[in-house]
Amino acid sequence: MSARGTSRAAGRSGPASTAGPLACDVAVIGAGPGGYVAAIRAAQLGLKTVCVDKWTDGRGRPALGGTCLNVGCIPSKALLDSSHHFHHLQHLLPDHGISVEGARMDVAAMQARKRRVVSALGRGVAGLLRKNRVVLVPGTARLTGGAEDAAAGAEAGVEIEVRAADAPPRTLRPRHVVIAAGSLPIALPAAPIDGERIVDSEGALAFEETPPRLGIIGAGVIGLELGSVWSRLGSEVVLLEALDEFLPAADRDVAKEALRILRGQGLDVRLGKRVTGCEAGGGGPEGGAVTVRFEDADGDHRLEVDRLVVAVGRRPATGGLGLAEAGVERDERGFVRVDEHGRTSRGNVWAVGDCTPGPMLAHRASEDGIAVAERIAGQASRIDHRTVPWVIYTHPEIAWVGRTEAELDAAGVEWRAGRFPFAASGRALAAGEAEGFAKIVCDEGTDEIHGVHVIGAQASELIAEAVAAMEFRASAEDLARTIHAHPTRAEVLHEAALAVDERAIHL
Repeated sequence: MSARGTSRAAGRSGPASTAGPLACDVAVIGAGPGGYVAAIRAAQLGLKTVCVDKWTDGRGRPALGGTCLNVGCIPSKALLDSSHHFHHLQHLLPDHGISVEGARMDVAAMQARKRRVVSALGRGVAGLLRKNRVVLVPGTARLTGGAEDAAAGAEAGVEIEVRAADAPPRTLRPRHVVIAAGSLPIALPAAPIDGERIVDSEGALAFEETPPRLGIIGAGVIGLELGSVWSRLGSEVVLLEALDEFLPAADRDVAKEALRILRGQGLDVRLGKRVTGCEAGGGGPEGGAVTVRFEDADGDHRLEVDRLVVAVGRRPATGGLGLAEAGVERDERGFVRVDEHGRTSRGNVWAVGDCTPGPMLAHRASEDGIAVAERIAGQASRIDHRTVPWVIYTHPEIAWVGRTEAELDAAGVEWRAGRFPFAASGRALAAGEAEGFAKIVCDEGTDEIHGVHVIGAQASELIAEAVAAMEFRASAEDLARTIHAHPTRAEVLHEAALAVDERAIHL
């Protein structure tokens, strides 16, 4: 009988029973975009697979999908789309000859729709696990088996204890463990979360009414997306960013354009502002619910807002997993140390996604999970973080892949670039969304594409072509010689590739 046949016969769907230790080939800790994908791929490859996850809904039932599905990527995009439609109704559609009198936003209905989207996708993940005979074990996982057991062999001594409310502890005995524990919001001592007026990103996704004045600490990806949602719905939004540079990871021209556009939309982005303290409860000079104290080069200042969101980044959720006791090393920031294949210092323990060094992105976690599952099954698979695309879902969207001009300069790489604006695109003009541009940066000598940077409508979709080109180590000439349909926004990438050699047609 094949390995796949053996696995199918031994496997089962749905939550595991609590009778006795459960032996398996692979145990995945976490059912987020890294974990559930790793579990599915391992099961597809004939490995008896168990997935442990602690997320529950308000009724104590499993809520699969991790941070991304429950309180991150999916709910934020649902709210961004809802608020975007409302904003278009007011500001874009009149130019198309469409006018609606008395339009209003029902925030409660918007939130209800968001919850339906999240619930549907969560059921979808559960269905995928069942389809692939992945055993789901609800609860909190902890590795057992001391570090000294690792000397006995790559597969010796690892067990997992799973604890869940109202259930006895459960023991798993896997041959391999995949840690996909994800990440948590970084706490800011100067702004302690109270869950009411001072919230993290999860709280900001659950507002049941639009706050008149919204303060956000952090003008990164999360802060900008949340600020965009509530600004479109009528909030006066102020973002306090400690750094003097806006979006330092992005291309400088893109960041400059983004800052100009977002400020023009009403987001009050203030750079170089370090928050030093907060008091919730009103009593400020303007009667605000939250008083925020911050400092900059000009001294100390105060800001009064009705709600405050702390969005200063995320940290790995690696505490409480028993990693040190099991001989799994972490770095000084709490990330699990892994090699280029996702293997930890404990030979049969692997780690993927946000709990490891690298981009904290759902799609990166999923690809990590697939690669690790294939490695466990004995296949050759690779993880290349150099071609992981980044996206900020403001409007216009911001997306990039590869290196910036500044990074190439620092590495001593000679480069040249081509740039083309959406304002010269017939499709973008016809849609009334002509802000932004695309830029392609390539090697001066070989013409190989080193980076692609886009700010514009549907940049998140356009960047996929750039990722594919870079995976195949394409040159700007390759992209310039590729026929693009007309009229499309993708033609902007085509023209940017032509512009590298100063032969753009429509500029």
